[in-house]
Amino acid sequence: MEGTYRPALVHRVEIPKQGGGTRQLGIPTVVDRLIQQAILQELTPIFDPDFSPCSFGFRPGRSSHDAVRQAQQYIREGYRYVVDIDLEKFFDRVNHDILMSRVVRKVKDKRVLKLIRAYLQAGVMLEGVKVQTEEGTPQGGPLSLLLANILLDELDKELEKRGLKFCHYADDCNIYVKSRRAGLRVKQNIQRFLERKLKLKVNEEKSAVDRPWKRTFLQNGKRESASLRGRFNA
Repeated sequence: MEGTYRPALVHRVEIPKQGGGTRQLGIPTVVDRLIQQAILQELTPIFDPDFSPCSFGFRPGRSSHDAVRQAQQYIREGYRYVVDIDLEKFFDRVNHDILMSRVVRKVKDKRVLKLIRAYLQAGVMLEGVKVQTEEGTPQGGPLSLLLANILLDELDKELEKRGLKFCHYADDCNIYVKSRRAGLRVKQNIQRFLERKLKLKVNEEKSAVDRPWKRTFLQNGKRESASLRGRFNA
């Protein structure tokens, strides 16, 4: 209440990714997990109702299965090309000022805003060495996924304004179009928006415009790709 609390350093660990390489996780202390969870429970009812219906990641009553079913529906409707956008090290690159400018639109309590920023800037402990964090929101804490959705809601609103069909799950975003030419145009425009407006970098090696059944979407990707190939490969 006095605004004097300071979050502890986050313990940084690396875990293997399914497609190769590693993913960095930040493990908060028990006390900080408790406080983050309390903030999450208060902020979710404030932000979640205004999130896009095409956003499925880590939201109440939504799952990766819902996202895959929505993607299948788009394909059945004739949107048989996908713009597969992969954000490079998204959770490590989140710009704190841009994120907080989105949070402050709905949160006016300066103590809460100060505490959220304190968590973003708490720093990490990496192999016994303290490292300052000037950008990013560490995966592993209860609050990080909501903050990611708050930032990426800006992308969702841009896609909706353009009338595009899409599925968004955390930092995975697939946009469905009817031709490869349209897909290339959309990819270029959305990449420019992400880099200029949100200061996020698109991973060119992992992003592509292709047939949906040739791409992997979420954890069910391989199984769903196989079923899509048989049903829609016309």
